[in-house]
Amino acid sequence: MITLSLATTRVISALMLREMSTMYGRSRGGYIWALAEPVLGIVLLSVIFSIGFRTPQLGTNFPMFYATGLIPFLTFNDVSTKVAQSINYSRQLLTYPCVTFVDAIVARFLLNFTTQLVIGFVVLVGITSVFETHTSMEAAPILLAIAMVSVLALGVGALNCFLLSYFPVWQRIYGIITRPLLLVSAVIFTLETVPQPYRDWLWFNPLVHVIGSLRAGFYNSYDAVYVSPIYVFSVSLGLILTGQLLLHRYHNDILEL
Repeated sequence: MITLSLATTRVISALMLREMSTMYGRSRGGYIWALAEPVLGIVLLSVIFSIGFRTPQLGTNFPMFYATGLIPFLTFNDVSTKVAQSINYSRQLLTYPCVTFVDAIVARFLLNFTTQLVIGFVVLVGITSVFETHTSMEAAPILLAIAMVSVLALGVGALNCFLLSYFPVWQRIYGIITRPLLLVSAVIFTLETVPQPYRDWLWFNPLVHVIGSLRAGFYNSYDAVYVSPIYVFSVSLGLILTGQLLLHRYHNDILEL
């Protein structure tokens, strides 16, 4: 068992190093763009909404308000997309008996989620260093948001890993379905400001809970009573289980496509 665990760890580590060298290691631009994407998004939202409003819906600082919405959204989007491409990215290596589709998924998840955590930390520290945000961090809801977005991204990515590999057209369909996701995830507003019955509809979007929990961790006056970790974890674990079962059943067929 220990030997098997060590072998799996070595395989996952090797896959992570391979991706680091191919995705980020070819030029410094890869790392710069990974950091620039959320920064540019936050700046754009802050400039646009500061023109029409004196203060954001929470606090007094526009960059902090939009950072607490955009960072978890981009983290989910990036990690779930990278996990979904795990088999296609490592297809040649999966022909070796020592490399499994689980190794490929875990490696991509660990590397990209860690990268997004570092980026989020750098951006938030940068904002608090430059601006007087009038926020105070509370660890519990922040850690809860991190846990929820991690399993949610893994779950959506795992299921999409099967769908994209088995039905290539799913990539276009998924892109169309998720195009309005930024607008329905409470990134640029709080859920409480949405009128009924749309507020109840948006509640079923797990990202709304993730963003609400993160904002509750930065704004002590914000009581995100609608956040349901049980709902998010249940949906996420269901997606992970479904994705893994389908990949276990059809991964050999996928490699032959």
